[in-house]
Amino acid sequence: MCEWGLRLPCHCGGKSLRRIKTETCFSHNQIIYLYSQFTSLDKSENGTLSWEDFQWIPGLVIKPLGDWLISGFFPDGKDQAGFHGFIKSLCKDKNGPEPLNSRSNKLYFAFRLYDLDKNDKIFHNELFQVLCMMDASVAWQLLFTFAHK
Repeated sequence: MCEWGLRLPCHCGGKSLRRIKTETCFSHNQIIYLYSQFTSLDKSENGTLSWEDFQWIPGLVIKPLGDWLISGFFPDGKDQAGFHGFIKSLCKDKNGPEPLNSRSNKLYFAFRLYDLDKNDKIFHNELFQVLCMMDASVAWQLLFTFAHK
């Protein structure tokens, strides 16, 4: 049990709720809510989420960008996400107490979604792939031209 009465198992990486709150800028209630969402997605009850666990989110799997959004929870090619990684992926706050909805955090989040190979660079082919996921009704030649401008 942590200091707020929330049971944080070992998969949190030994992080206390206070430390998670400081690192992510989420409030106490938000962390508790996110933890309950995390545990409800953890169908195997092993303390981590896999790609398949995210498939239980209604509406996400039918969206063309579903896989793209899910990939944001698995940085560096990992195939499992613990609670700490899960909450950090939702936060996107890398620079301390800056608000989550700040312009730089929004840009960083968008950048990570376009950087498909996670090499901190966005190449033409990555932009083309993302554009194709967004709108299948537009001719690929037009998307290709747009991505290379």
